[in-house]
Amino acid sequence: MRRSDRNFSTIPEGKLGIISLESCKEISSKVDDYIVNWRRTCNSQFKDSIACDEYLKDSYLVDSSCPRFGSGEAKGLIKESVRNMDLYILVDVLNYSIKYTVCGHENHMSPDDHYADLKRIIAACGAKAKRVNIIMPFLYESRQHKRSSRESLDCAFMLQELNNLGVQNIITFDAHDPRVQNAIPISGFDTVQPTYQFVKSLCEQCDNVEFDPEHLMVISPDEGAMQRSIYMANVIGVDVGMFYKRRDYSTIIDGRNPIVAHEFLGAPLDGKDVLILDDMISSGESMIDVAKELKRRNARRVFCLSTFGLFTNGLDVFDKAVEEGLIEKVITTNLTYQTPELLSRDWYVSSDMSKYMALLIDTLNHNASISGLLDPTDRIKEYLEKYNK
Repeated sequence: MRRSDRNFSTIPEGKLGIISLESCKEISSKVDDYIVNWRRTCNSQFKDSIACDEYLKDSYLVDSSCPRFGSGEAKGLIKESVRNMDLYILVDVLNYSIKYTVCGHENHMSPDDHYADLKRIIAACGAKAKRVNIIMPFLYESRQHKRSSRESLDCAFMLQELNNLGVQNIITFDAHDPRVQNAIPISGFDTVQPTYQFVKSLCEQCDNVEFDPEHLMVISPDEGAMQRSIYMANVIGVDVGMFYKRRDYSTIIDGRNPIVAHEFLGAPLDGKDVLILDDMISSGESMIDVAKELKRRNARRVFCLSTFGLFTNGLDVFDKAVEEGLIEKVITTNLTYQTPELLSRDWYVSSDMSKYMALLIDTLNHNASISGLLDPTDRIKEYLEKYNK
């Protein structure tokens, strides 16, 4: 969707301000460039309106930082006024590339460190902003979203804490379990799916993909990913299959029950390309195990699509899987940190989400509905119609 297609009829909620924590500098810069360009070329009725102060700017990025003391303690610092601003604070809690020093020892920033910096920046606003919105692509502690024994509910606690700090809207991408929003039932919470960007990247970067039931199938690697897989399959008009994991619940290794086997439910795969769709690639072991099972069932090519590519155990396992012919391509978004080594791999495709994020920010700032952006069905069908021609 082009920004020029959206003619807003409502004035902005306040002066637009984008605060990028250090973890999101690269994608925030792209988002800012999109919005600056759009506002120079569209919606001329807002440019000279007294109700839309500072509608046109060279940049909407607010100068801020989180400097640290020698002890490792930190503080949030905003270096310009945010009074009457509609603020959008961007944070990537998985960006481990940022380092800081504690008493002479170098530490990599953990998700806990990034979340603490986010709260510092909110506190530095001093309740002067008109509205505070958080864009957190990977939802902090989203893998600890439910309680199965006497354990913490970290994600729910985090959402309530942000709500108590005065945050009005939280936008995340492909939440591990969207039901976690029940922790803040009367607050703004949106989880955005990158389905359209996946389809676009697949068409642009992968040769001769045919979107029909005879040549393509969507695979859910487990029960948790079934809903997003069904949506993808229905929109592009193909069948869906599912693996479920048989686990050994008598044993715990690295904090989880080990997988004994992957059982498959679905139609025959002979000669078909398959899309494995999931919210994240962590170590990658589960994804590669599923790819092996698909190849054993005579699948033609295996494409791995995941919103977040963490690759916590390194890239060697994927290098080996590609070399053995198990996987054709891996597609993830640029919503979290990507290492230079990952970007250099021939088998890897990065799906750019900066324009989509800019559309969300610009639309919300105008107090307009984002429903059309959250449901990409029409855009996908239109894109595939052009692709097939």
